[in-house]
Amino acid sequence: MDGIATFALTVFTGFFAIMNPIANVPIFLSLTEGADKSEKRKIARKSTLTAFLIVLAFVVLGKLIFELFGITIPAFKITGGILIFFVGFEMLQSKKSNIKHISSPVIDDSIAISPLAIPLLAGPGTIVTAMNFVTDTGYIHIGIVVLIFALMCFLTYIAFSLSGKIIDKLGENIIRVVGKVMGLIIAIIGADMVIDGIKLAFNLS
Repeated sequence: MDGIATFALTVFTGFFAIMNPIANVPIFLSLTEGADKSEKRKIARKSTLTAFLIVLAFVVLGKLIFELFGITIPAFKITGGILIFFVGFEMLQSKKSNIKHISSPVIDDSIAISPLAIPLLAGPGTIVTAMNFVTDTGYIHIGIVVLIFALMCFLTYIAFSLSGKIIDKLGENIIRVVGKVMGLIIAIIGADMVIDGIKLAFNLS
């Protein structure tokens, strides 16, 4: 039971760091500028649901994808770890997102699919993190990953829905600090994945 609890906590920490609902709030506000509360909630709901379905597909079909392309678990962990490390490194460097504001008098809810769901919420880092948690595991662990990711999508929906209040209460400086802390955690998770991949590849204990 302790092992399951530890795994669940690790999964939650990993997803929280990579998705970072609080740090994504300014991006959501920028993209939905001019929208009323109901439109913002609609976009928030559509983006988080789409992100959940995308990651769920990779979690469920992960083993099939590995077999189809002949991907080995060590190679996946090493490559995925490097990718996640650089995501965290960029967050530590405070690099601005490439996602640009869509300036239009009419809010197009297609922004819920791109860029919000893809690549902001269900980007390569999130997908790699999810697949890393379910590689070489049983159905209980897969269920835990799916449930925790669903929880993260719900928390993200709440953060997006209350985005204006969050900015007013915390301020952008606090949100930047949270982003840097999450970036450090992501970089550590990436480095740990690389180490695990090397150990598996060379049969090291």
